[in-house]
Amino acid sequence: MKIFVIGAGQVGSTIVEALHGEHNLTVLDLDPGRLTPLAYRYDVATIEANGASRRALADAGVRDADLVIACTSRDEANLVAATFARIEAPRATTVIRTSNIEYIELWREGRLDVDFVVSSEVETAHAITRVIGVPAALQTDVFANGQVQMVEYEVTDLSSPDVLGKPLRKSGVIPRDSRVVSKIRGDAMTIPNGDTVINAGDRLVVVGSPEAAQAWGELLSPGEGAVEDVVVFGGGQVGVAIARQLLEQRIGVRLIEPDRERARRIAEDLPDARVYQATGLDPDFLERERIGQAQAAVFAMREDSKNHYAATLARVHGVDFTIAIVHDPIAREVYAYSGVDVTVNPRQVTAEEIVRFAHDPRTQQVAMIENDRFEVLDITTSPSSEYVGLKFRDMPIRGAVIGAIVRDGKAVFPHSDDVLQAGDRVIVFTESSRVAAVERVL
Repeated sequence: MKIFVIGAGQVGSTIVEALHGEHNLTVLDLDPGRLTPLAYRYDVATIEANGASRRALADAGVRDADLVIACTSRDEANLVAATFARIEAPRATTVIRTSNIEYIELWREGRLDVDFVVSSEVETAHAITRVIGVPAALQTDVFANGQVQMVEYEVTDLSSPDVLGKPLRKSGVIPRDSRVVSKIRGDAMTIPNGDTVINAGDRLVVVGSPEAAQAWGELLSPGEGAVEDVVVFGGGQVGVAIARQLLEQRIGVRLIEPDRERARRIAEDLPDARVYQATGLDPDFLERERIGQAQAAVFAMREDSKNHYAATLARVHGVDFTIAIVHDPIAREVYAYSGVDVTVNPRQVTAEEIVRFAHDPRTQQVAMIENDRFEVLDITTSPSSEYVGLKFRDMPIRGAVIGAIVRDGKAVFPHSDDVLQAGDRVIVFTESSRVAAVERVL
């Protein structure tokens, strides 16, 4: 596939990293400092040009594109670039990144002439609310309209003794309707079987029903329980999107925003939330408002340093479960070292949503794990697949494992004697480097 990526920032770079191996990529950006590292690391064409210029796109050869992704940090530039791409390459699929909710609404109404619109704020809010739904998770995603859940857990010394140190086949407590599709330890990944032993320090990727995901959480992090009270630090676009989605799930929200006028507007827009006009960095305020008694806190301020400090302070005051927005990927390690439970990078989750448009058309959804070392795909099996007609016990592993199938609209968690059928949607885990091969064989 010939793909044009307009914008070589963090989102664009993540997209290039995920797609360069299997596609012909051309990247446009005005900043040569962003293009040079991409040209050095990957076999991609880089052009120092304005992607929102029709002439620049034409000169770059966009007429031959199959997919155009406009993912700069400027919404209007992305929209203009996609509009020109429509003119120069009418057969290409166009995808834009936006932070403007009005653009999303126009697109949903069919009044915006692009194929797909992806919102960083909405995708980030989705990622965070999914994690809050499974407090023990490092990362989670849902497939098949919520019937299937992928969850990554960390095993600790506090995990159930029914799981620790025992082969999976002998544990006797493995939740039904679930499958451990990967065990990760350090840089090593293994696809588990019945003899696999789970130890503290392992990270497990599980595919199962939502009920099974909750049951795994209880095994690996006993006592977490359902979250009903969340404090959101930061009333920017991301913070408000998170608060809105939590309220839609009937989770109590307290939101902290230092700007008086913005806090007032948020209170009007979200009447079911309790909004404080405060920095959230004052120990007296935290004590007075009993912020430490919240079951979870989300730190969605614009600066990593403020999110890091606020998360650390909240933990000191008693908050057990902390989730922080991380803008600089390097800061992720700092957060983890200081005890922040989960970090979410808006650019990463945005890129994850965009990347799926470059996959096989049968692939409906993609989830990236461990900074795109691994992926979980939702893909429909072809009648010509060599796997069709095989029992699951007879399928070659080849570095991938099917955790669930969706047949006739219903999720099924297959056993060894079940047979894969043509037209089944499979939820499959694999290494990112093997995605194209997995799509071909299915």
